[in-house]
Amino acid sequence: MKSAQLIFACALVAATASSVAAAADTLAKVSGATALALAGVIAPLSPVLSGAEKKAMAMLFAANADIPYKKPIVVTADRIVCRTGNVDITVRNCEVTFGKKAKTVNGSTANEIFATEALAGVPADGAAGSNFESLSKLSCTIDPNAIRRKDGSGADCTFQPGN
Repeated sequence: MKSAQLIFACALVAATASSVAAAADTLAKVSGATALALAGVIAPLSPVLSGAEKKAMAMLFAANADIPYKKPIVVTADRIVCRTGNVDITVRNCEVTFGKKAKTVNGSTANEIFATEALAGVPADGAAGSNFESLSKLSCTIDPNAIRRKDGSGADCTFQPGN
């Protein structure tokens, strides 16, 4: 009887571990205003976007849908890790990784990214006086032509929460 229980317990642990691993690989999706905000706070930091793409993103994020830029803009980041302090309340920083390049931002820029991640549904985690939010594999597609129609379309992002 005990060996049957042990086999059942092992199978349960394996199934749970498999479910957790599958959940960790699940991509989250956001669209509309939230996706535009997420792309909007990351675009200025991107080393791969052109100056014209960054300017177009800034204009769209500043409520100007009628821009001359017409092509879709893809905003990506490999990893974003943000931290705020709940003991040292002055702590606000994010490390945004693009390939092998990492940029660290502090203050209001980090606060914008942290708040926008929360808006997008990235779960917070805490440890010893800090709050953390992280995501990986961010990919946002912004279509200025669709946004110009003002029907809620034109901005879509996927990302992996955590990691």
